[in-house]
Amino acid sequence: MARQVIFILLFCCGLAHANQSTPWIDQFWKQTKSKLHKQKIPGFSLAYVETDQEPKFYNFGVTEKNGQAVTQQTLFRLASVSKTFTGNLTAKLVQQSQLEWQQSLAGLAPEFPFSKNNREITLHHLLSQSSGLMPNSYDNLIEANYSLKRIINNLADLNPLCPPGECYTYQNALFGVLEYHFQKTGSSYSEQLQQELLQPLNMTNTTVGKASLVNAQEWAKPHVLLRSNRWKKTKVQETYYRVSPAAGVNSTSEDMAVWVNAMLGNYPDVMDDELLSEITQPLTKTTRELRRRAWKSLLDNAHYGLGWRVYDLDGVKIAYHSGWVKGYRAEVAVSKDLGVGIVMLMNAEANLMNQLGADFWKGYLKNRI
Repeated sequence: MARQVIFILLFCCGLAHANQSTPWIDQFWKQTKSKLHKQKIPGFSLAYVETDQEPKFYNFGVTEKNGQAVTQQTLFRLASVSKTFTGNLTAKLVQQSQLEWQQSLAGLAPEFPFSKNNREITLHHLLSQSSGLMPNSYDNLIEANYSLKRIINNLADLNPLCPPGECYTYQNALFGVLEYHFQKTGSSYSEQLQQELLQPLNMTNTTVGKASLVNAQEWAKPHVLLRSNRWKKTKVQETYYRVSPAAGVNSTSEDMAVWVNAMLGNYPDVMDDELLSEITQPLTKTTRELRRRAWKSLLDNAHYGLGWRVYDLDGVKIAYHSGWVKGYRAEVAVSKDLGVGIVMLMNAEANLMNQLGADFWKGYLKNRI
């Protein structure tokens, strides 16, 4: 009931975005910075975006021990936040009639021996995480550095848990079919992403692949936690870059602020309202999300859309995704209803990231009154 009152006031009272929320984001950063200090996080960058306002950036720590200070131009791995780019890119190509949502993955990659059941999996099933295949199928092959062809061959013959479209089954490796399709047509995921989204949005520091990360002038090195409770720099893993549409994008908080603005509808010539509405429709119910410790007091419903998770907070839609690969955490969340979004990037595998996003929305809504 308390949250219902909050949202009634939000929509009925016409509160201005900037003047009341700016003190809150500064307060949130103060609290966040204290937590980062306490856990000795190596580096962290945050972008806060409101419609019709200049983005605000908050940075903490360094790229590595004795390294550069983190800034909004520091490049991080996005891990599974990459799927938001893939969802938007695919929707754009569907708008242009270059792809079709009901195309089968077998049709996109006809060289592979898809079984009878798996031949029914479509591009729409892939992006809505409803393929029916066992969750995280053959992620172990990605981590073992198997070739893309070998991974797809294994997936093609995998027995499904349910018919496509009938259950939530989160995938990474299956996104390799889309990468393979682009390669087969003489292009690549990276080229398509640059042409259709990154260049039109002038996101000049957003890249795809390991080489573009480690060769950047300013990039955050990955860190893992030792048993001694110390963070140690580790090597960048090639593994998930093999399926770039799932987890191969790198970006800065400065560029991600543009991405959030685009999701807020502020670049209609690149991503129009029809596209934004389509990718954020709640398609596949994700009940497990409702049990997330930090979020369960906030969420009324959770679904997967097309490349985005879709959270329902008392009727307010939040488009959300998090990412985690060795040495990095990332998170993006956008409410077009409220005209606000946030991005957080970290060069450490800290569970703290699980709490920060929920803390932001709890505090944001409370402080809008």
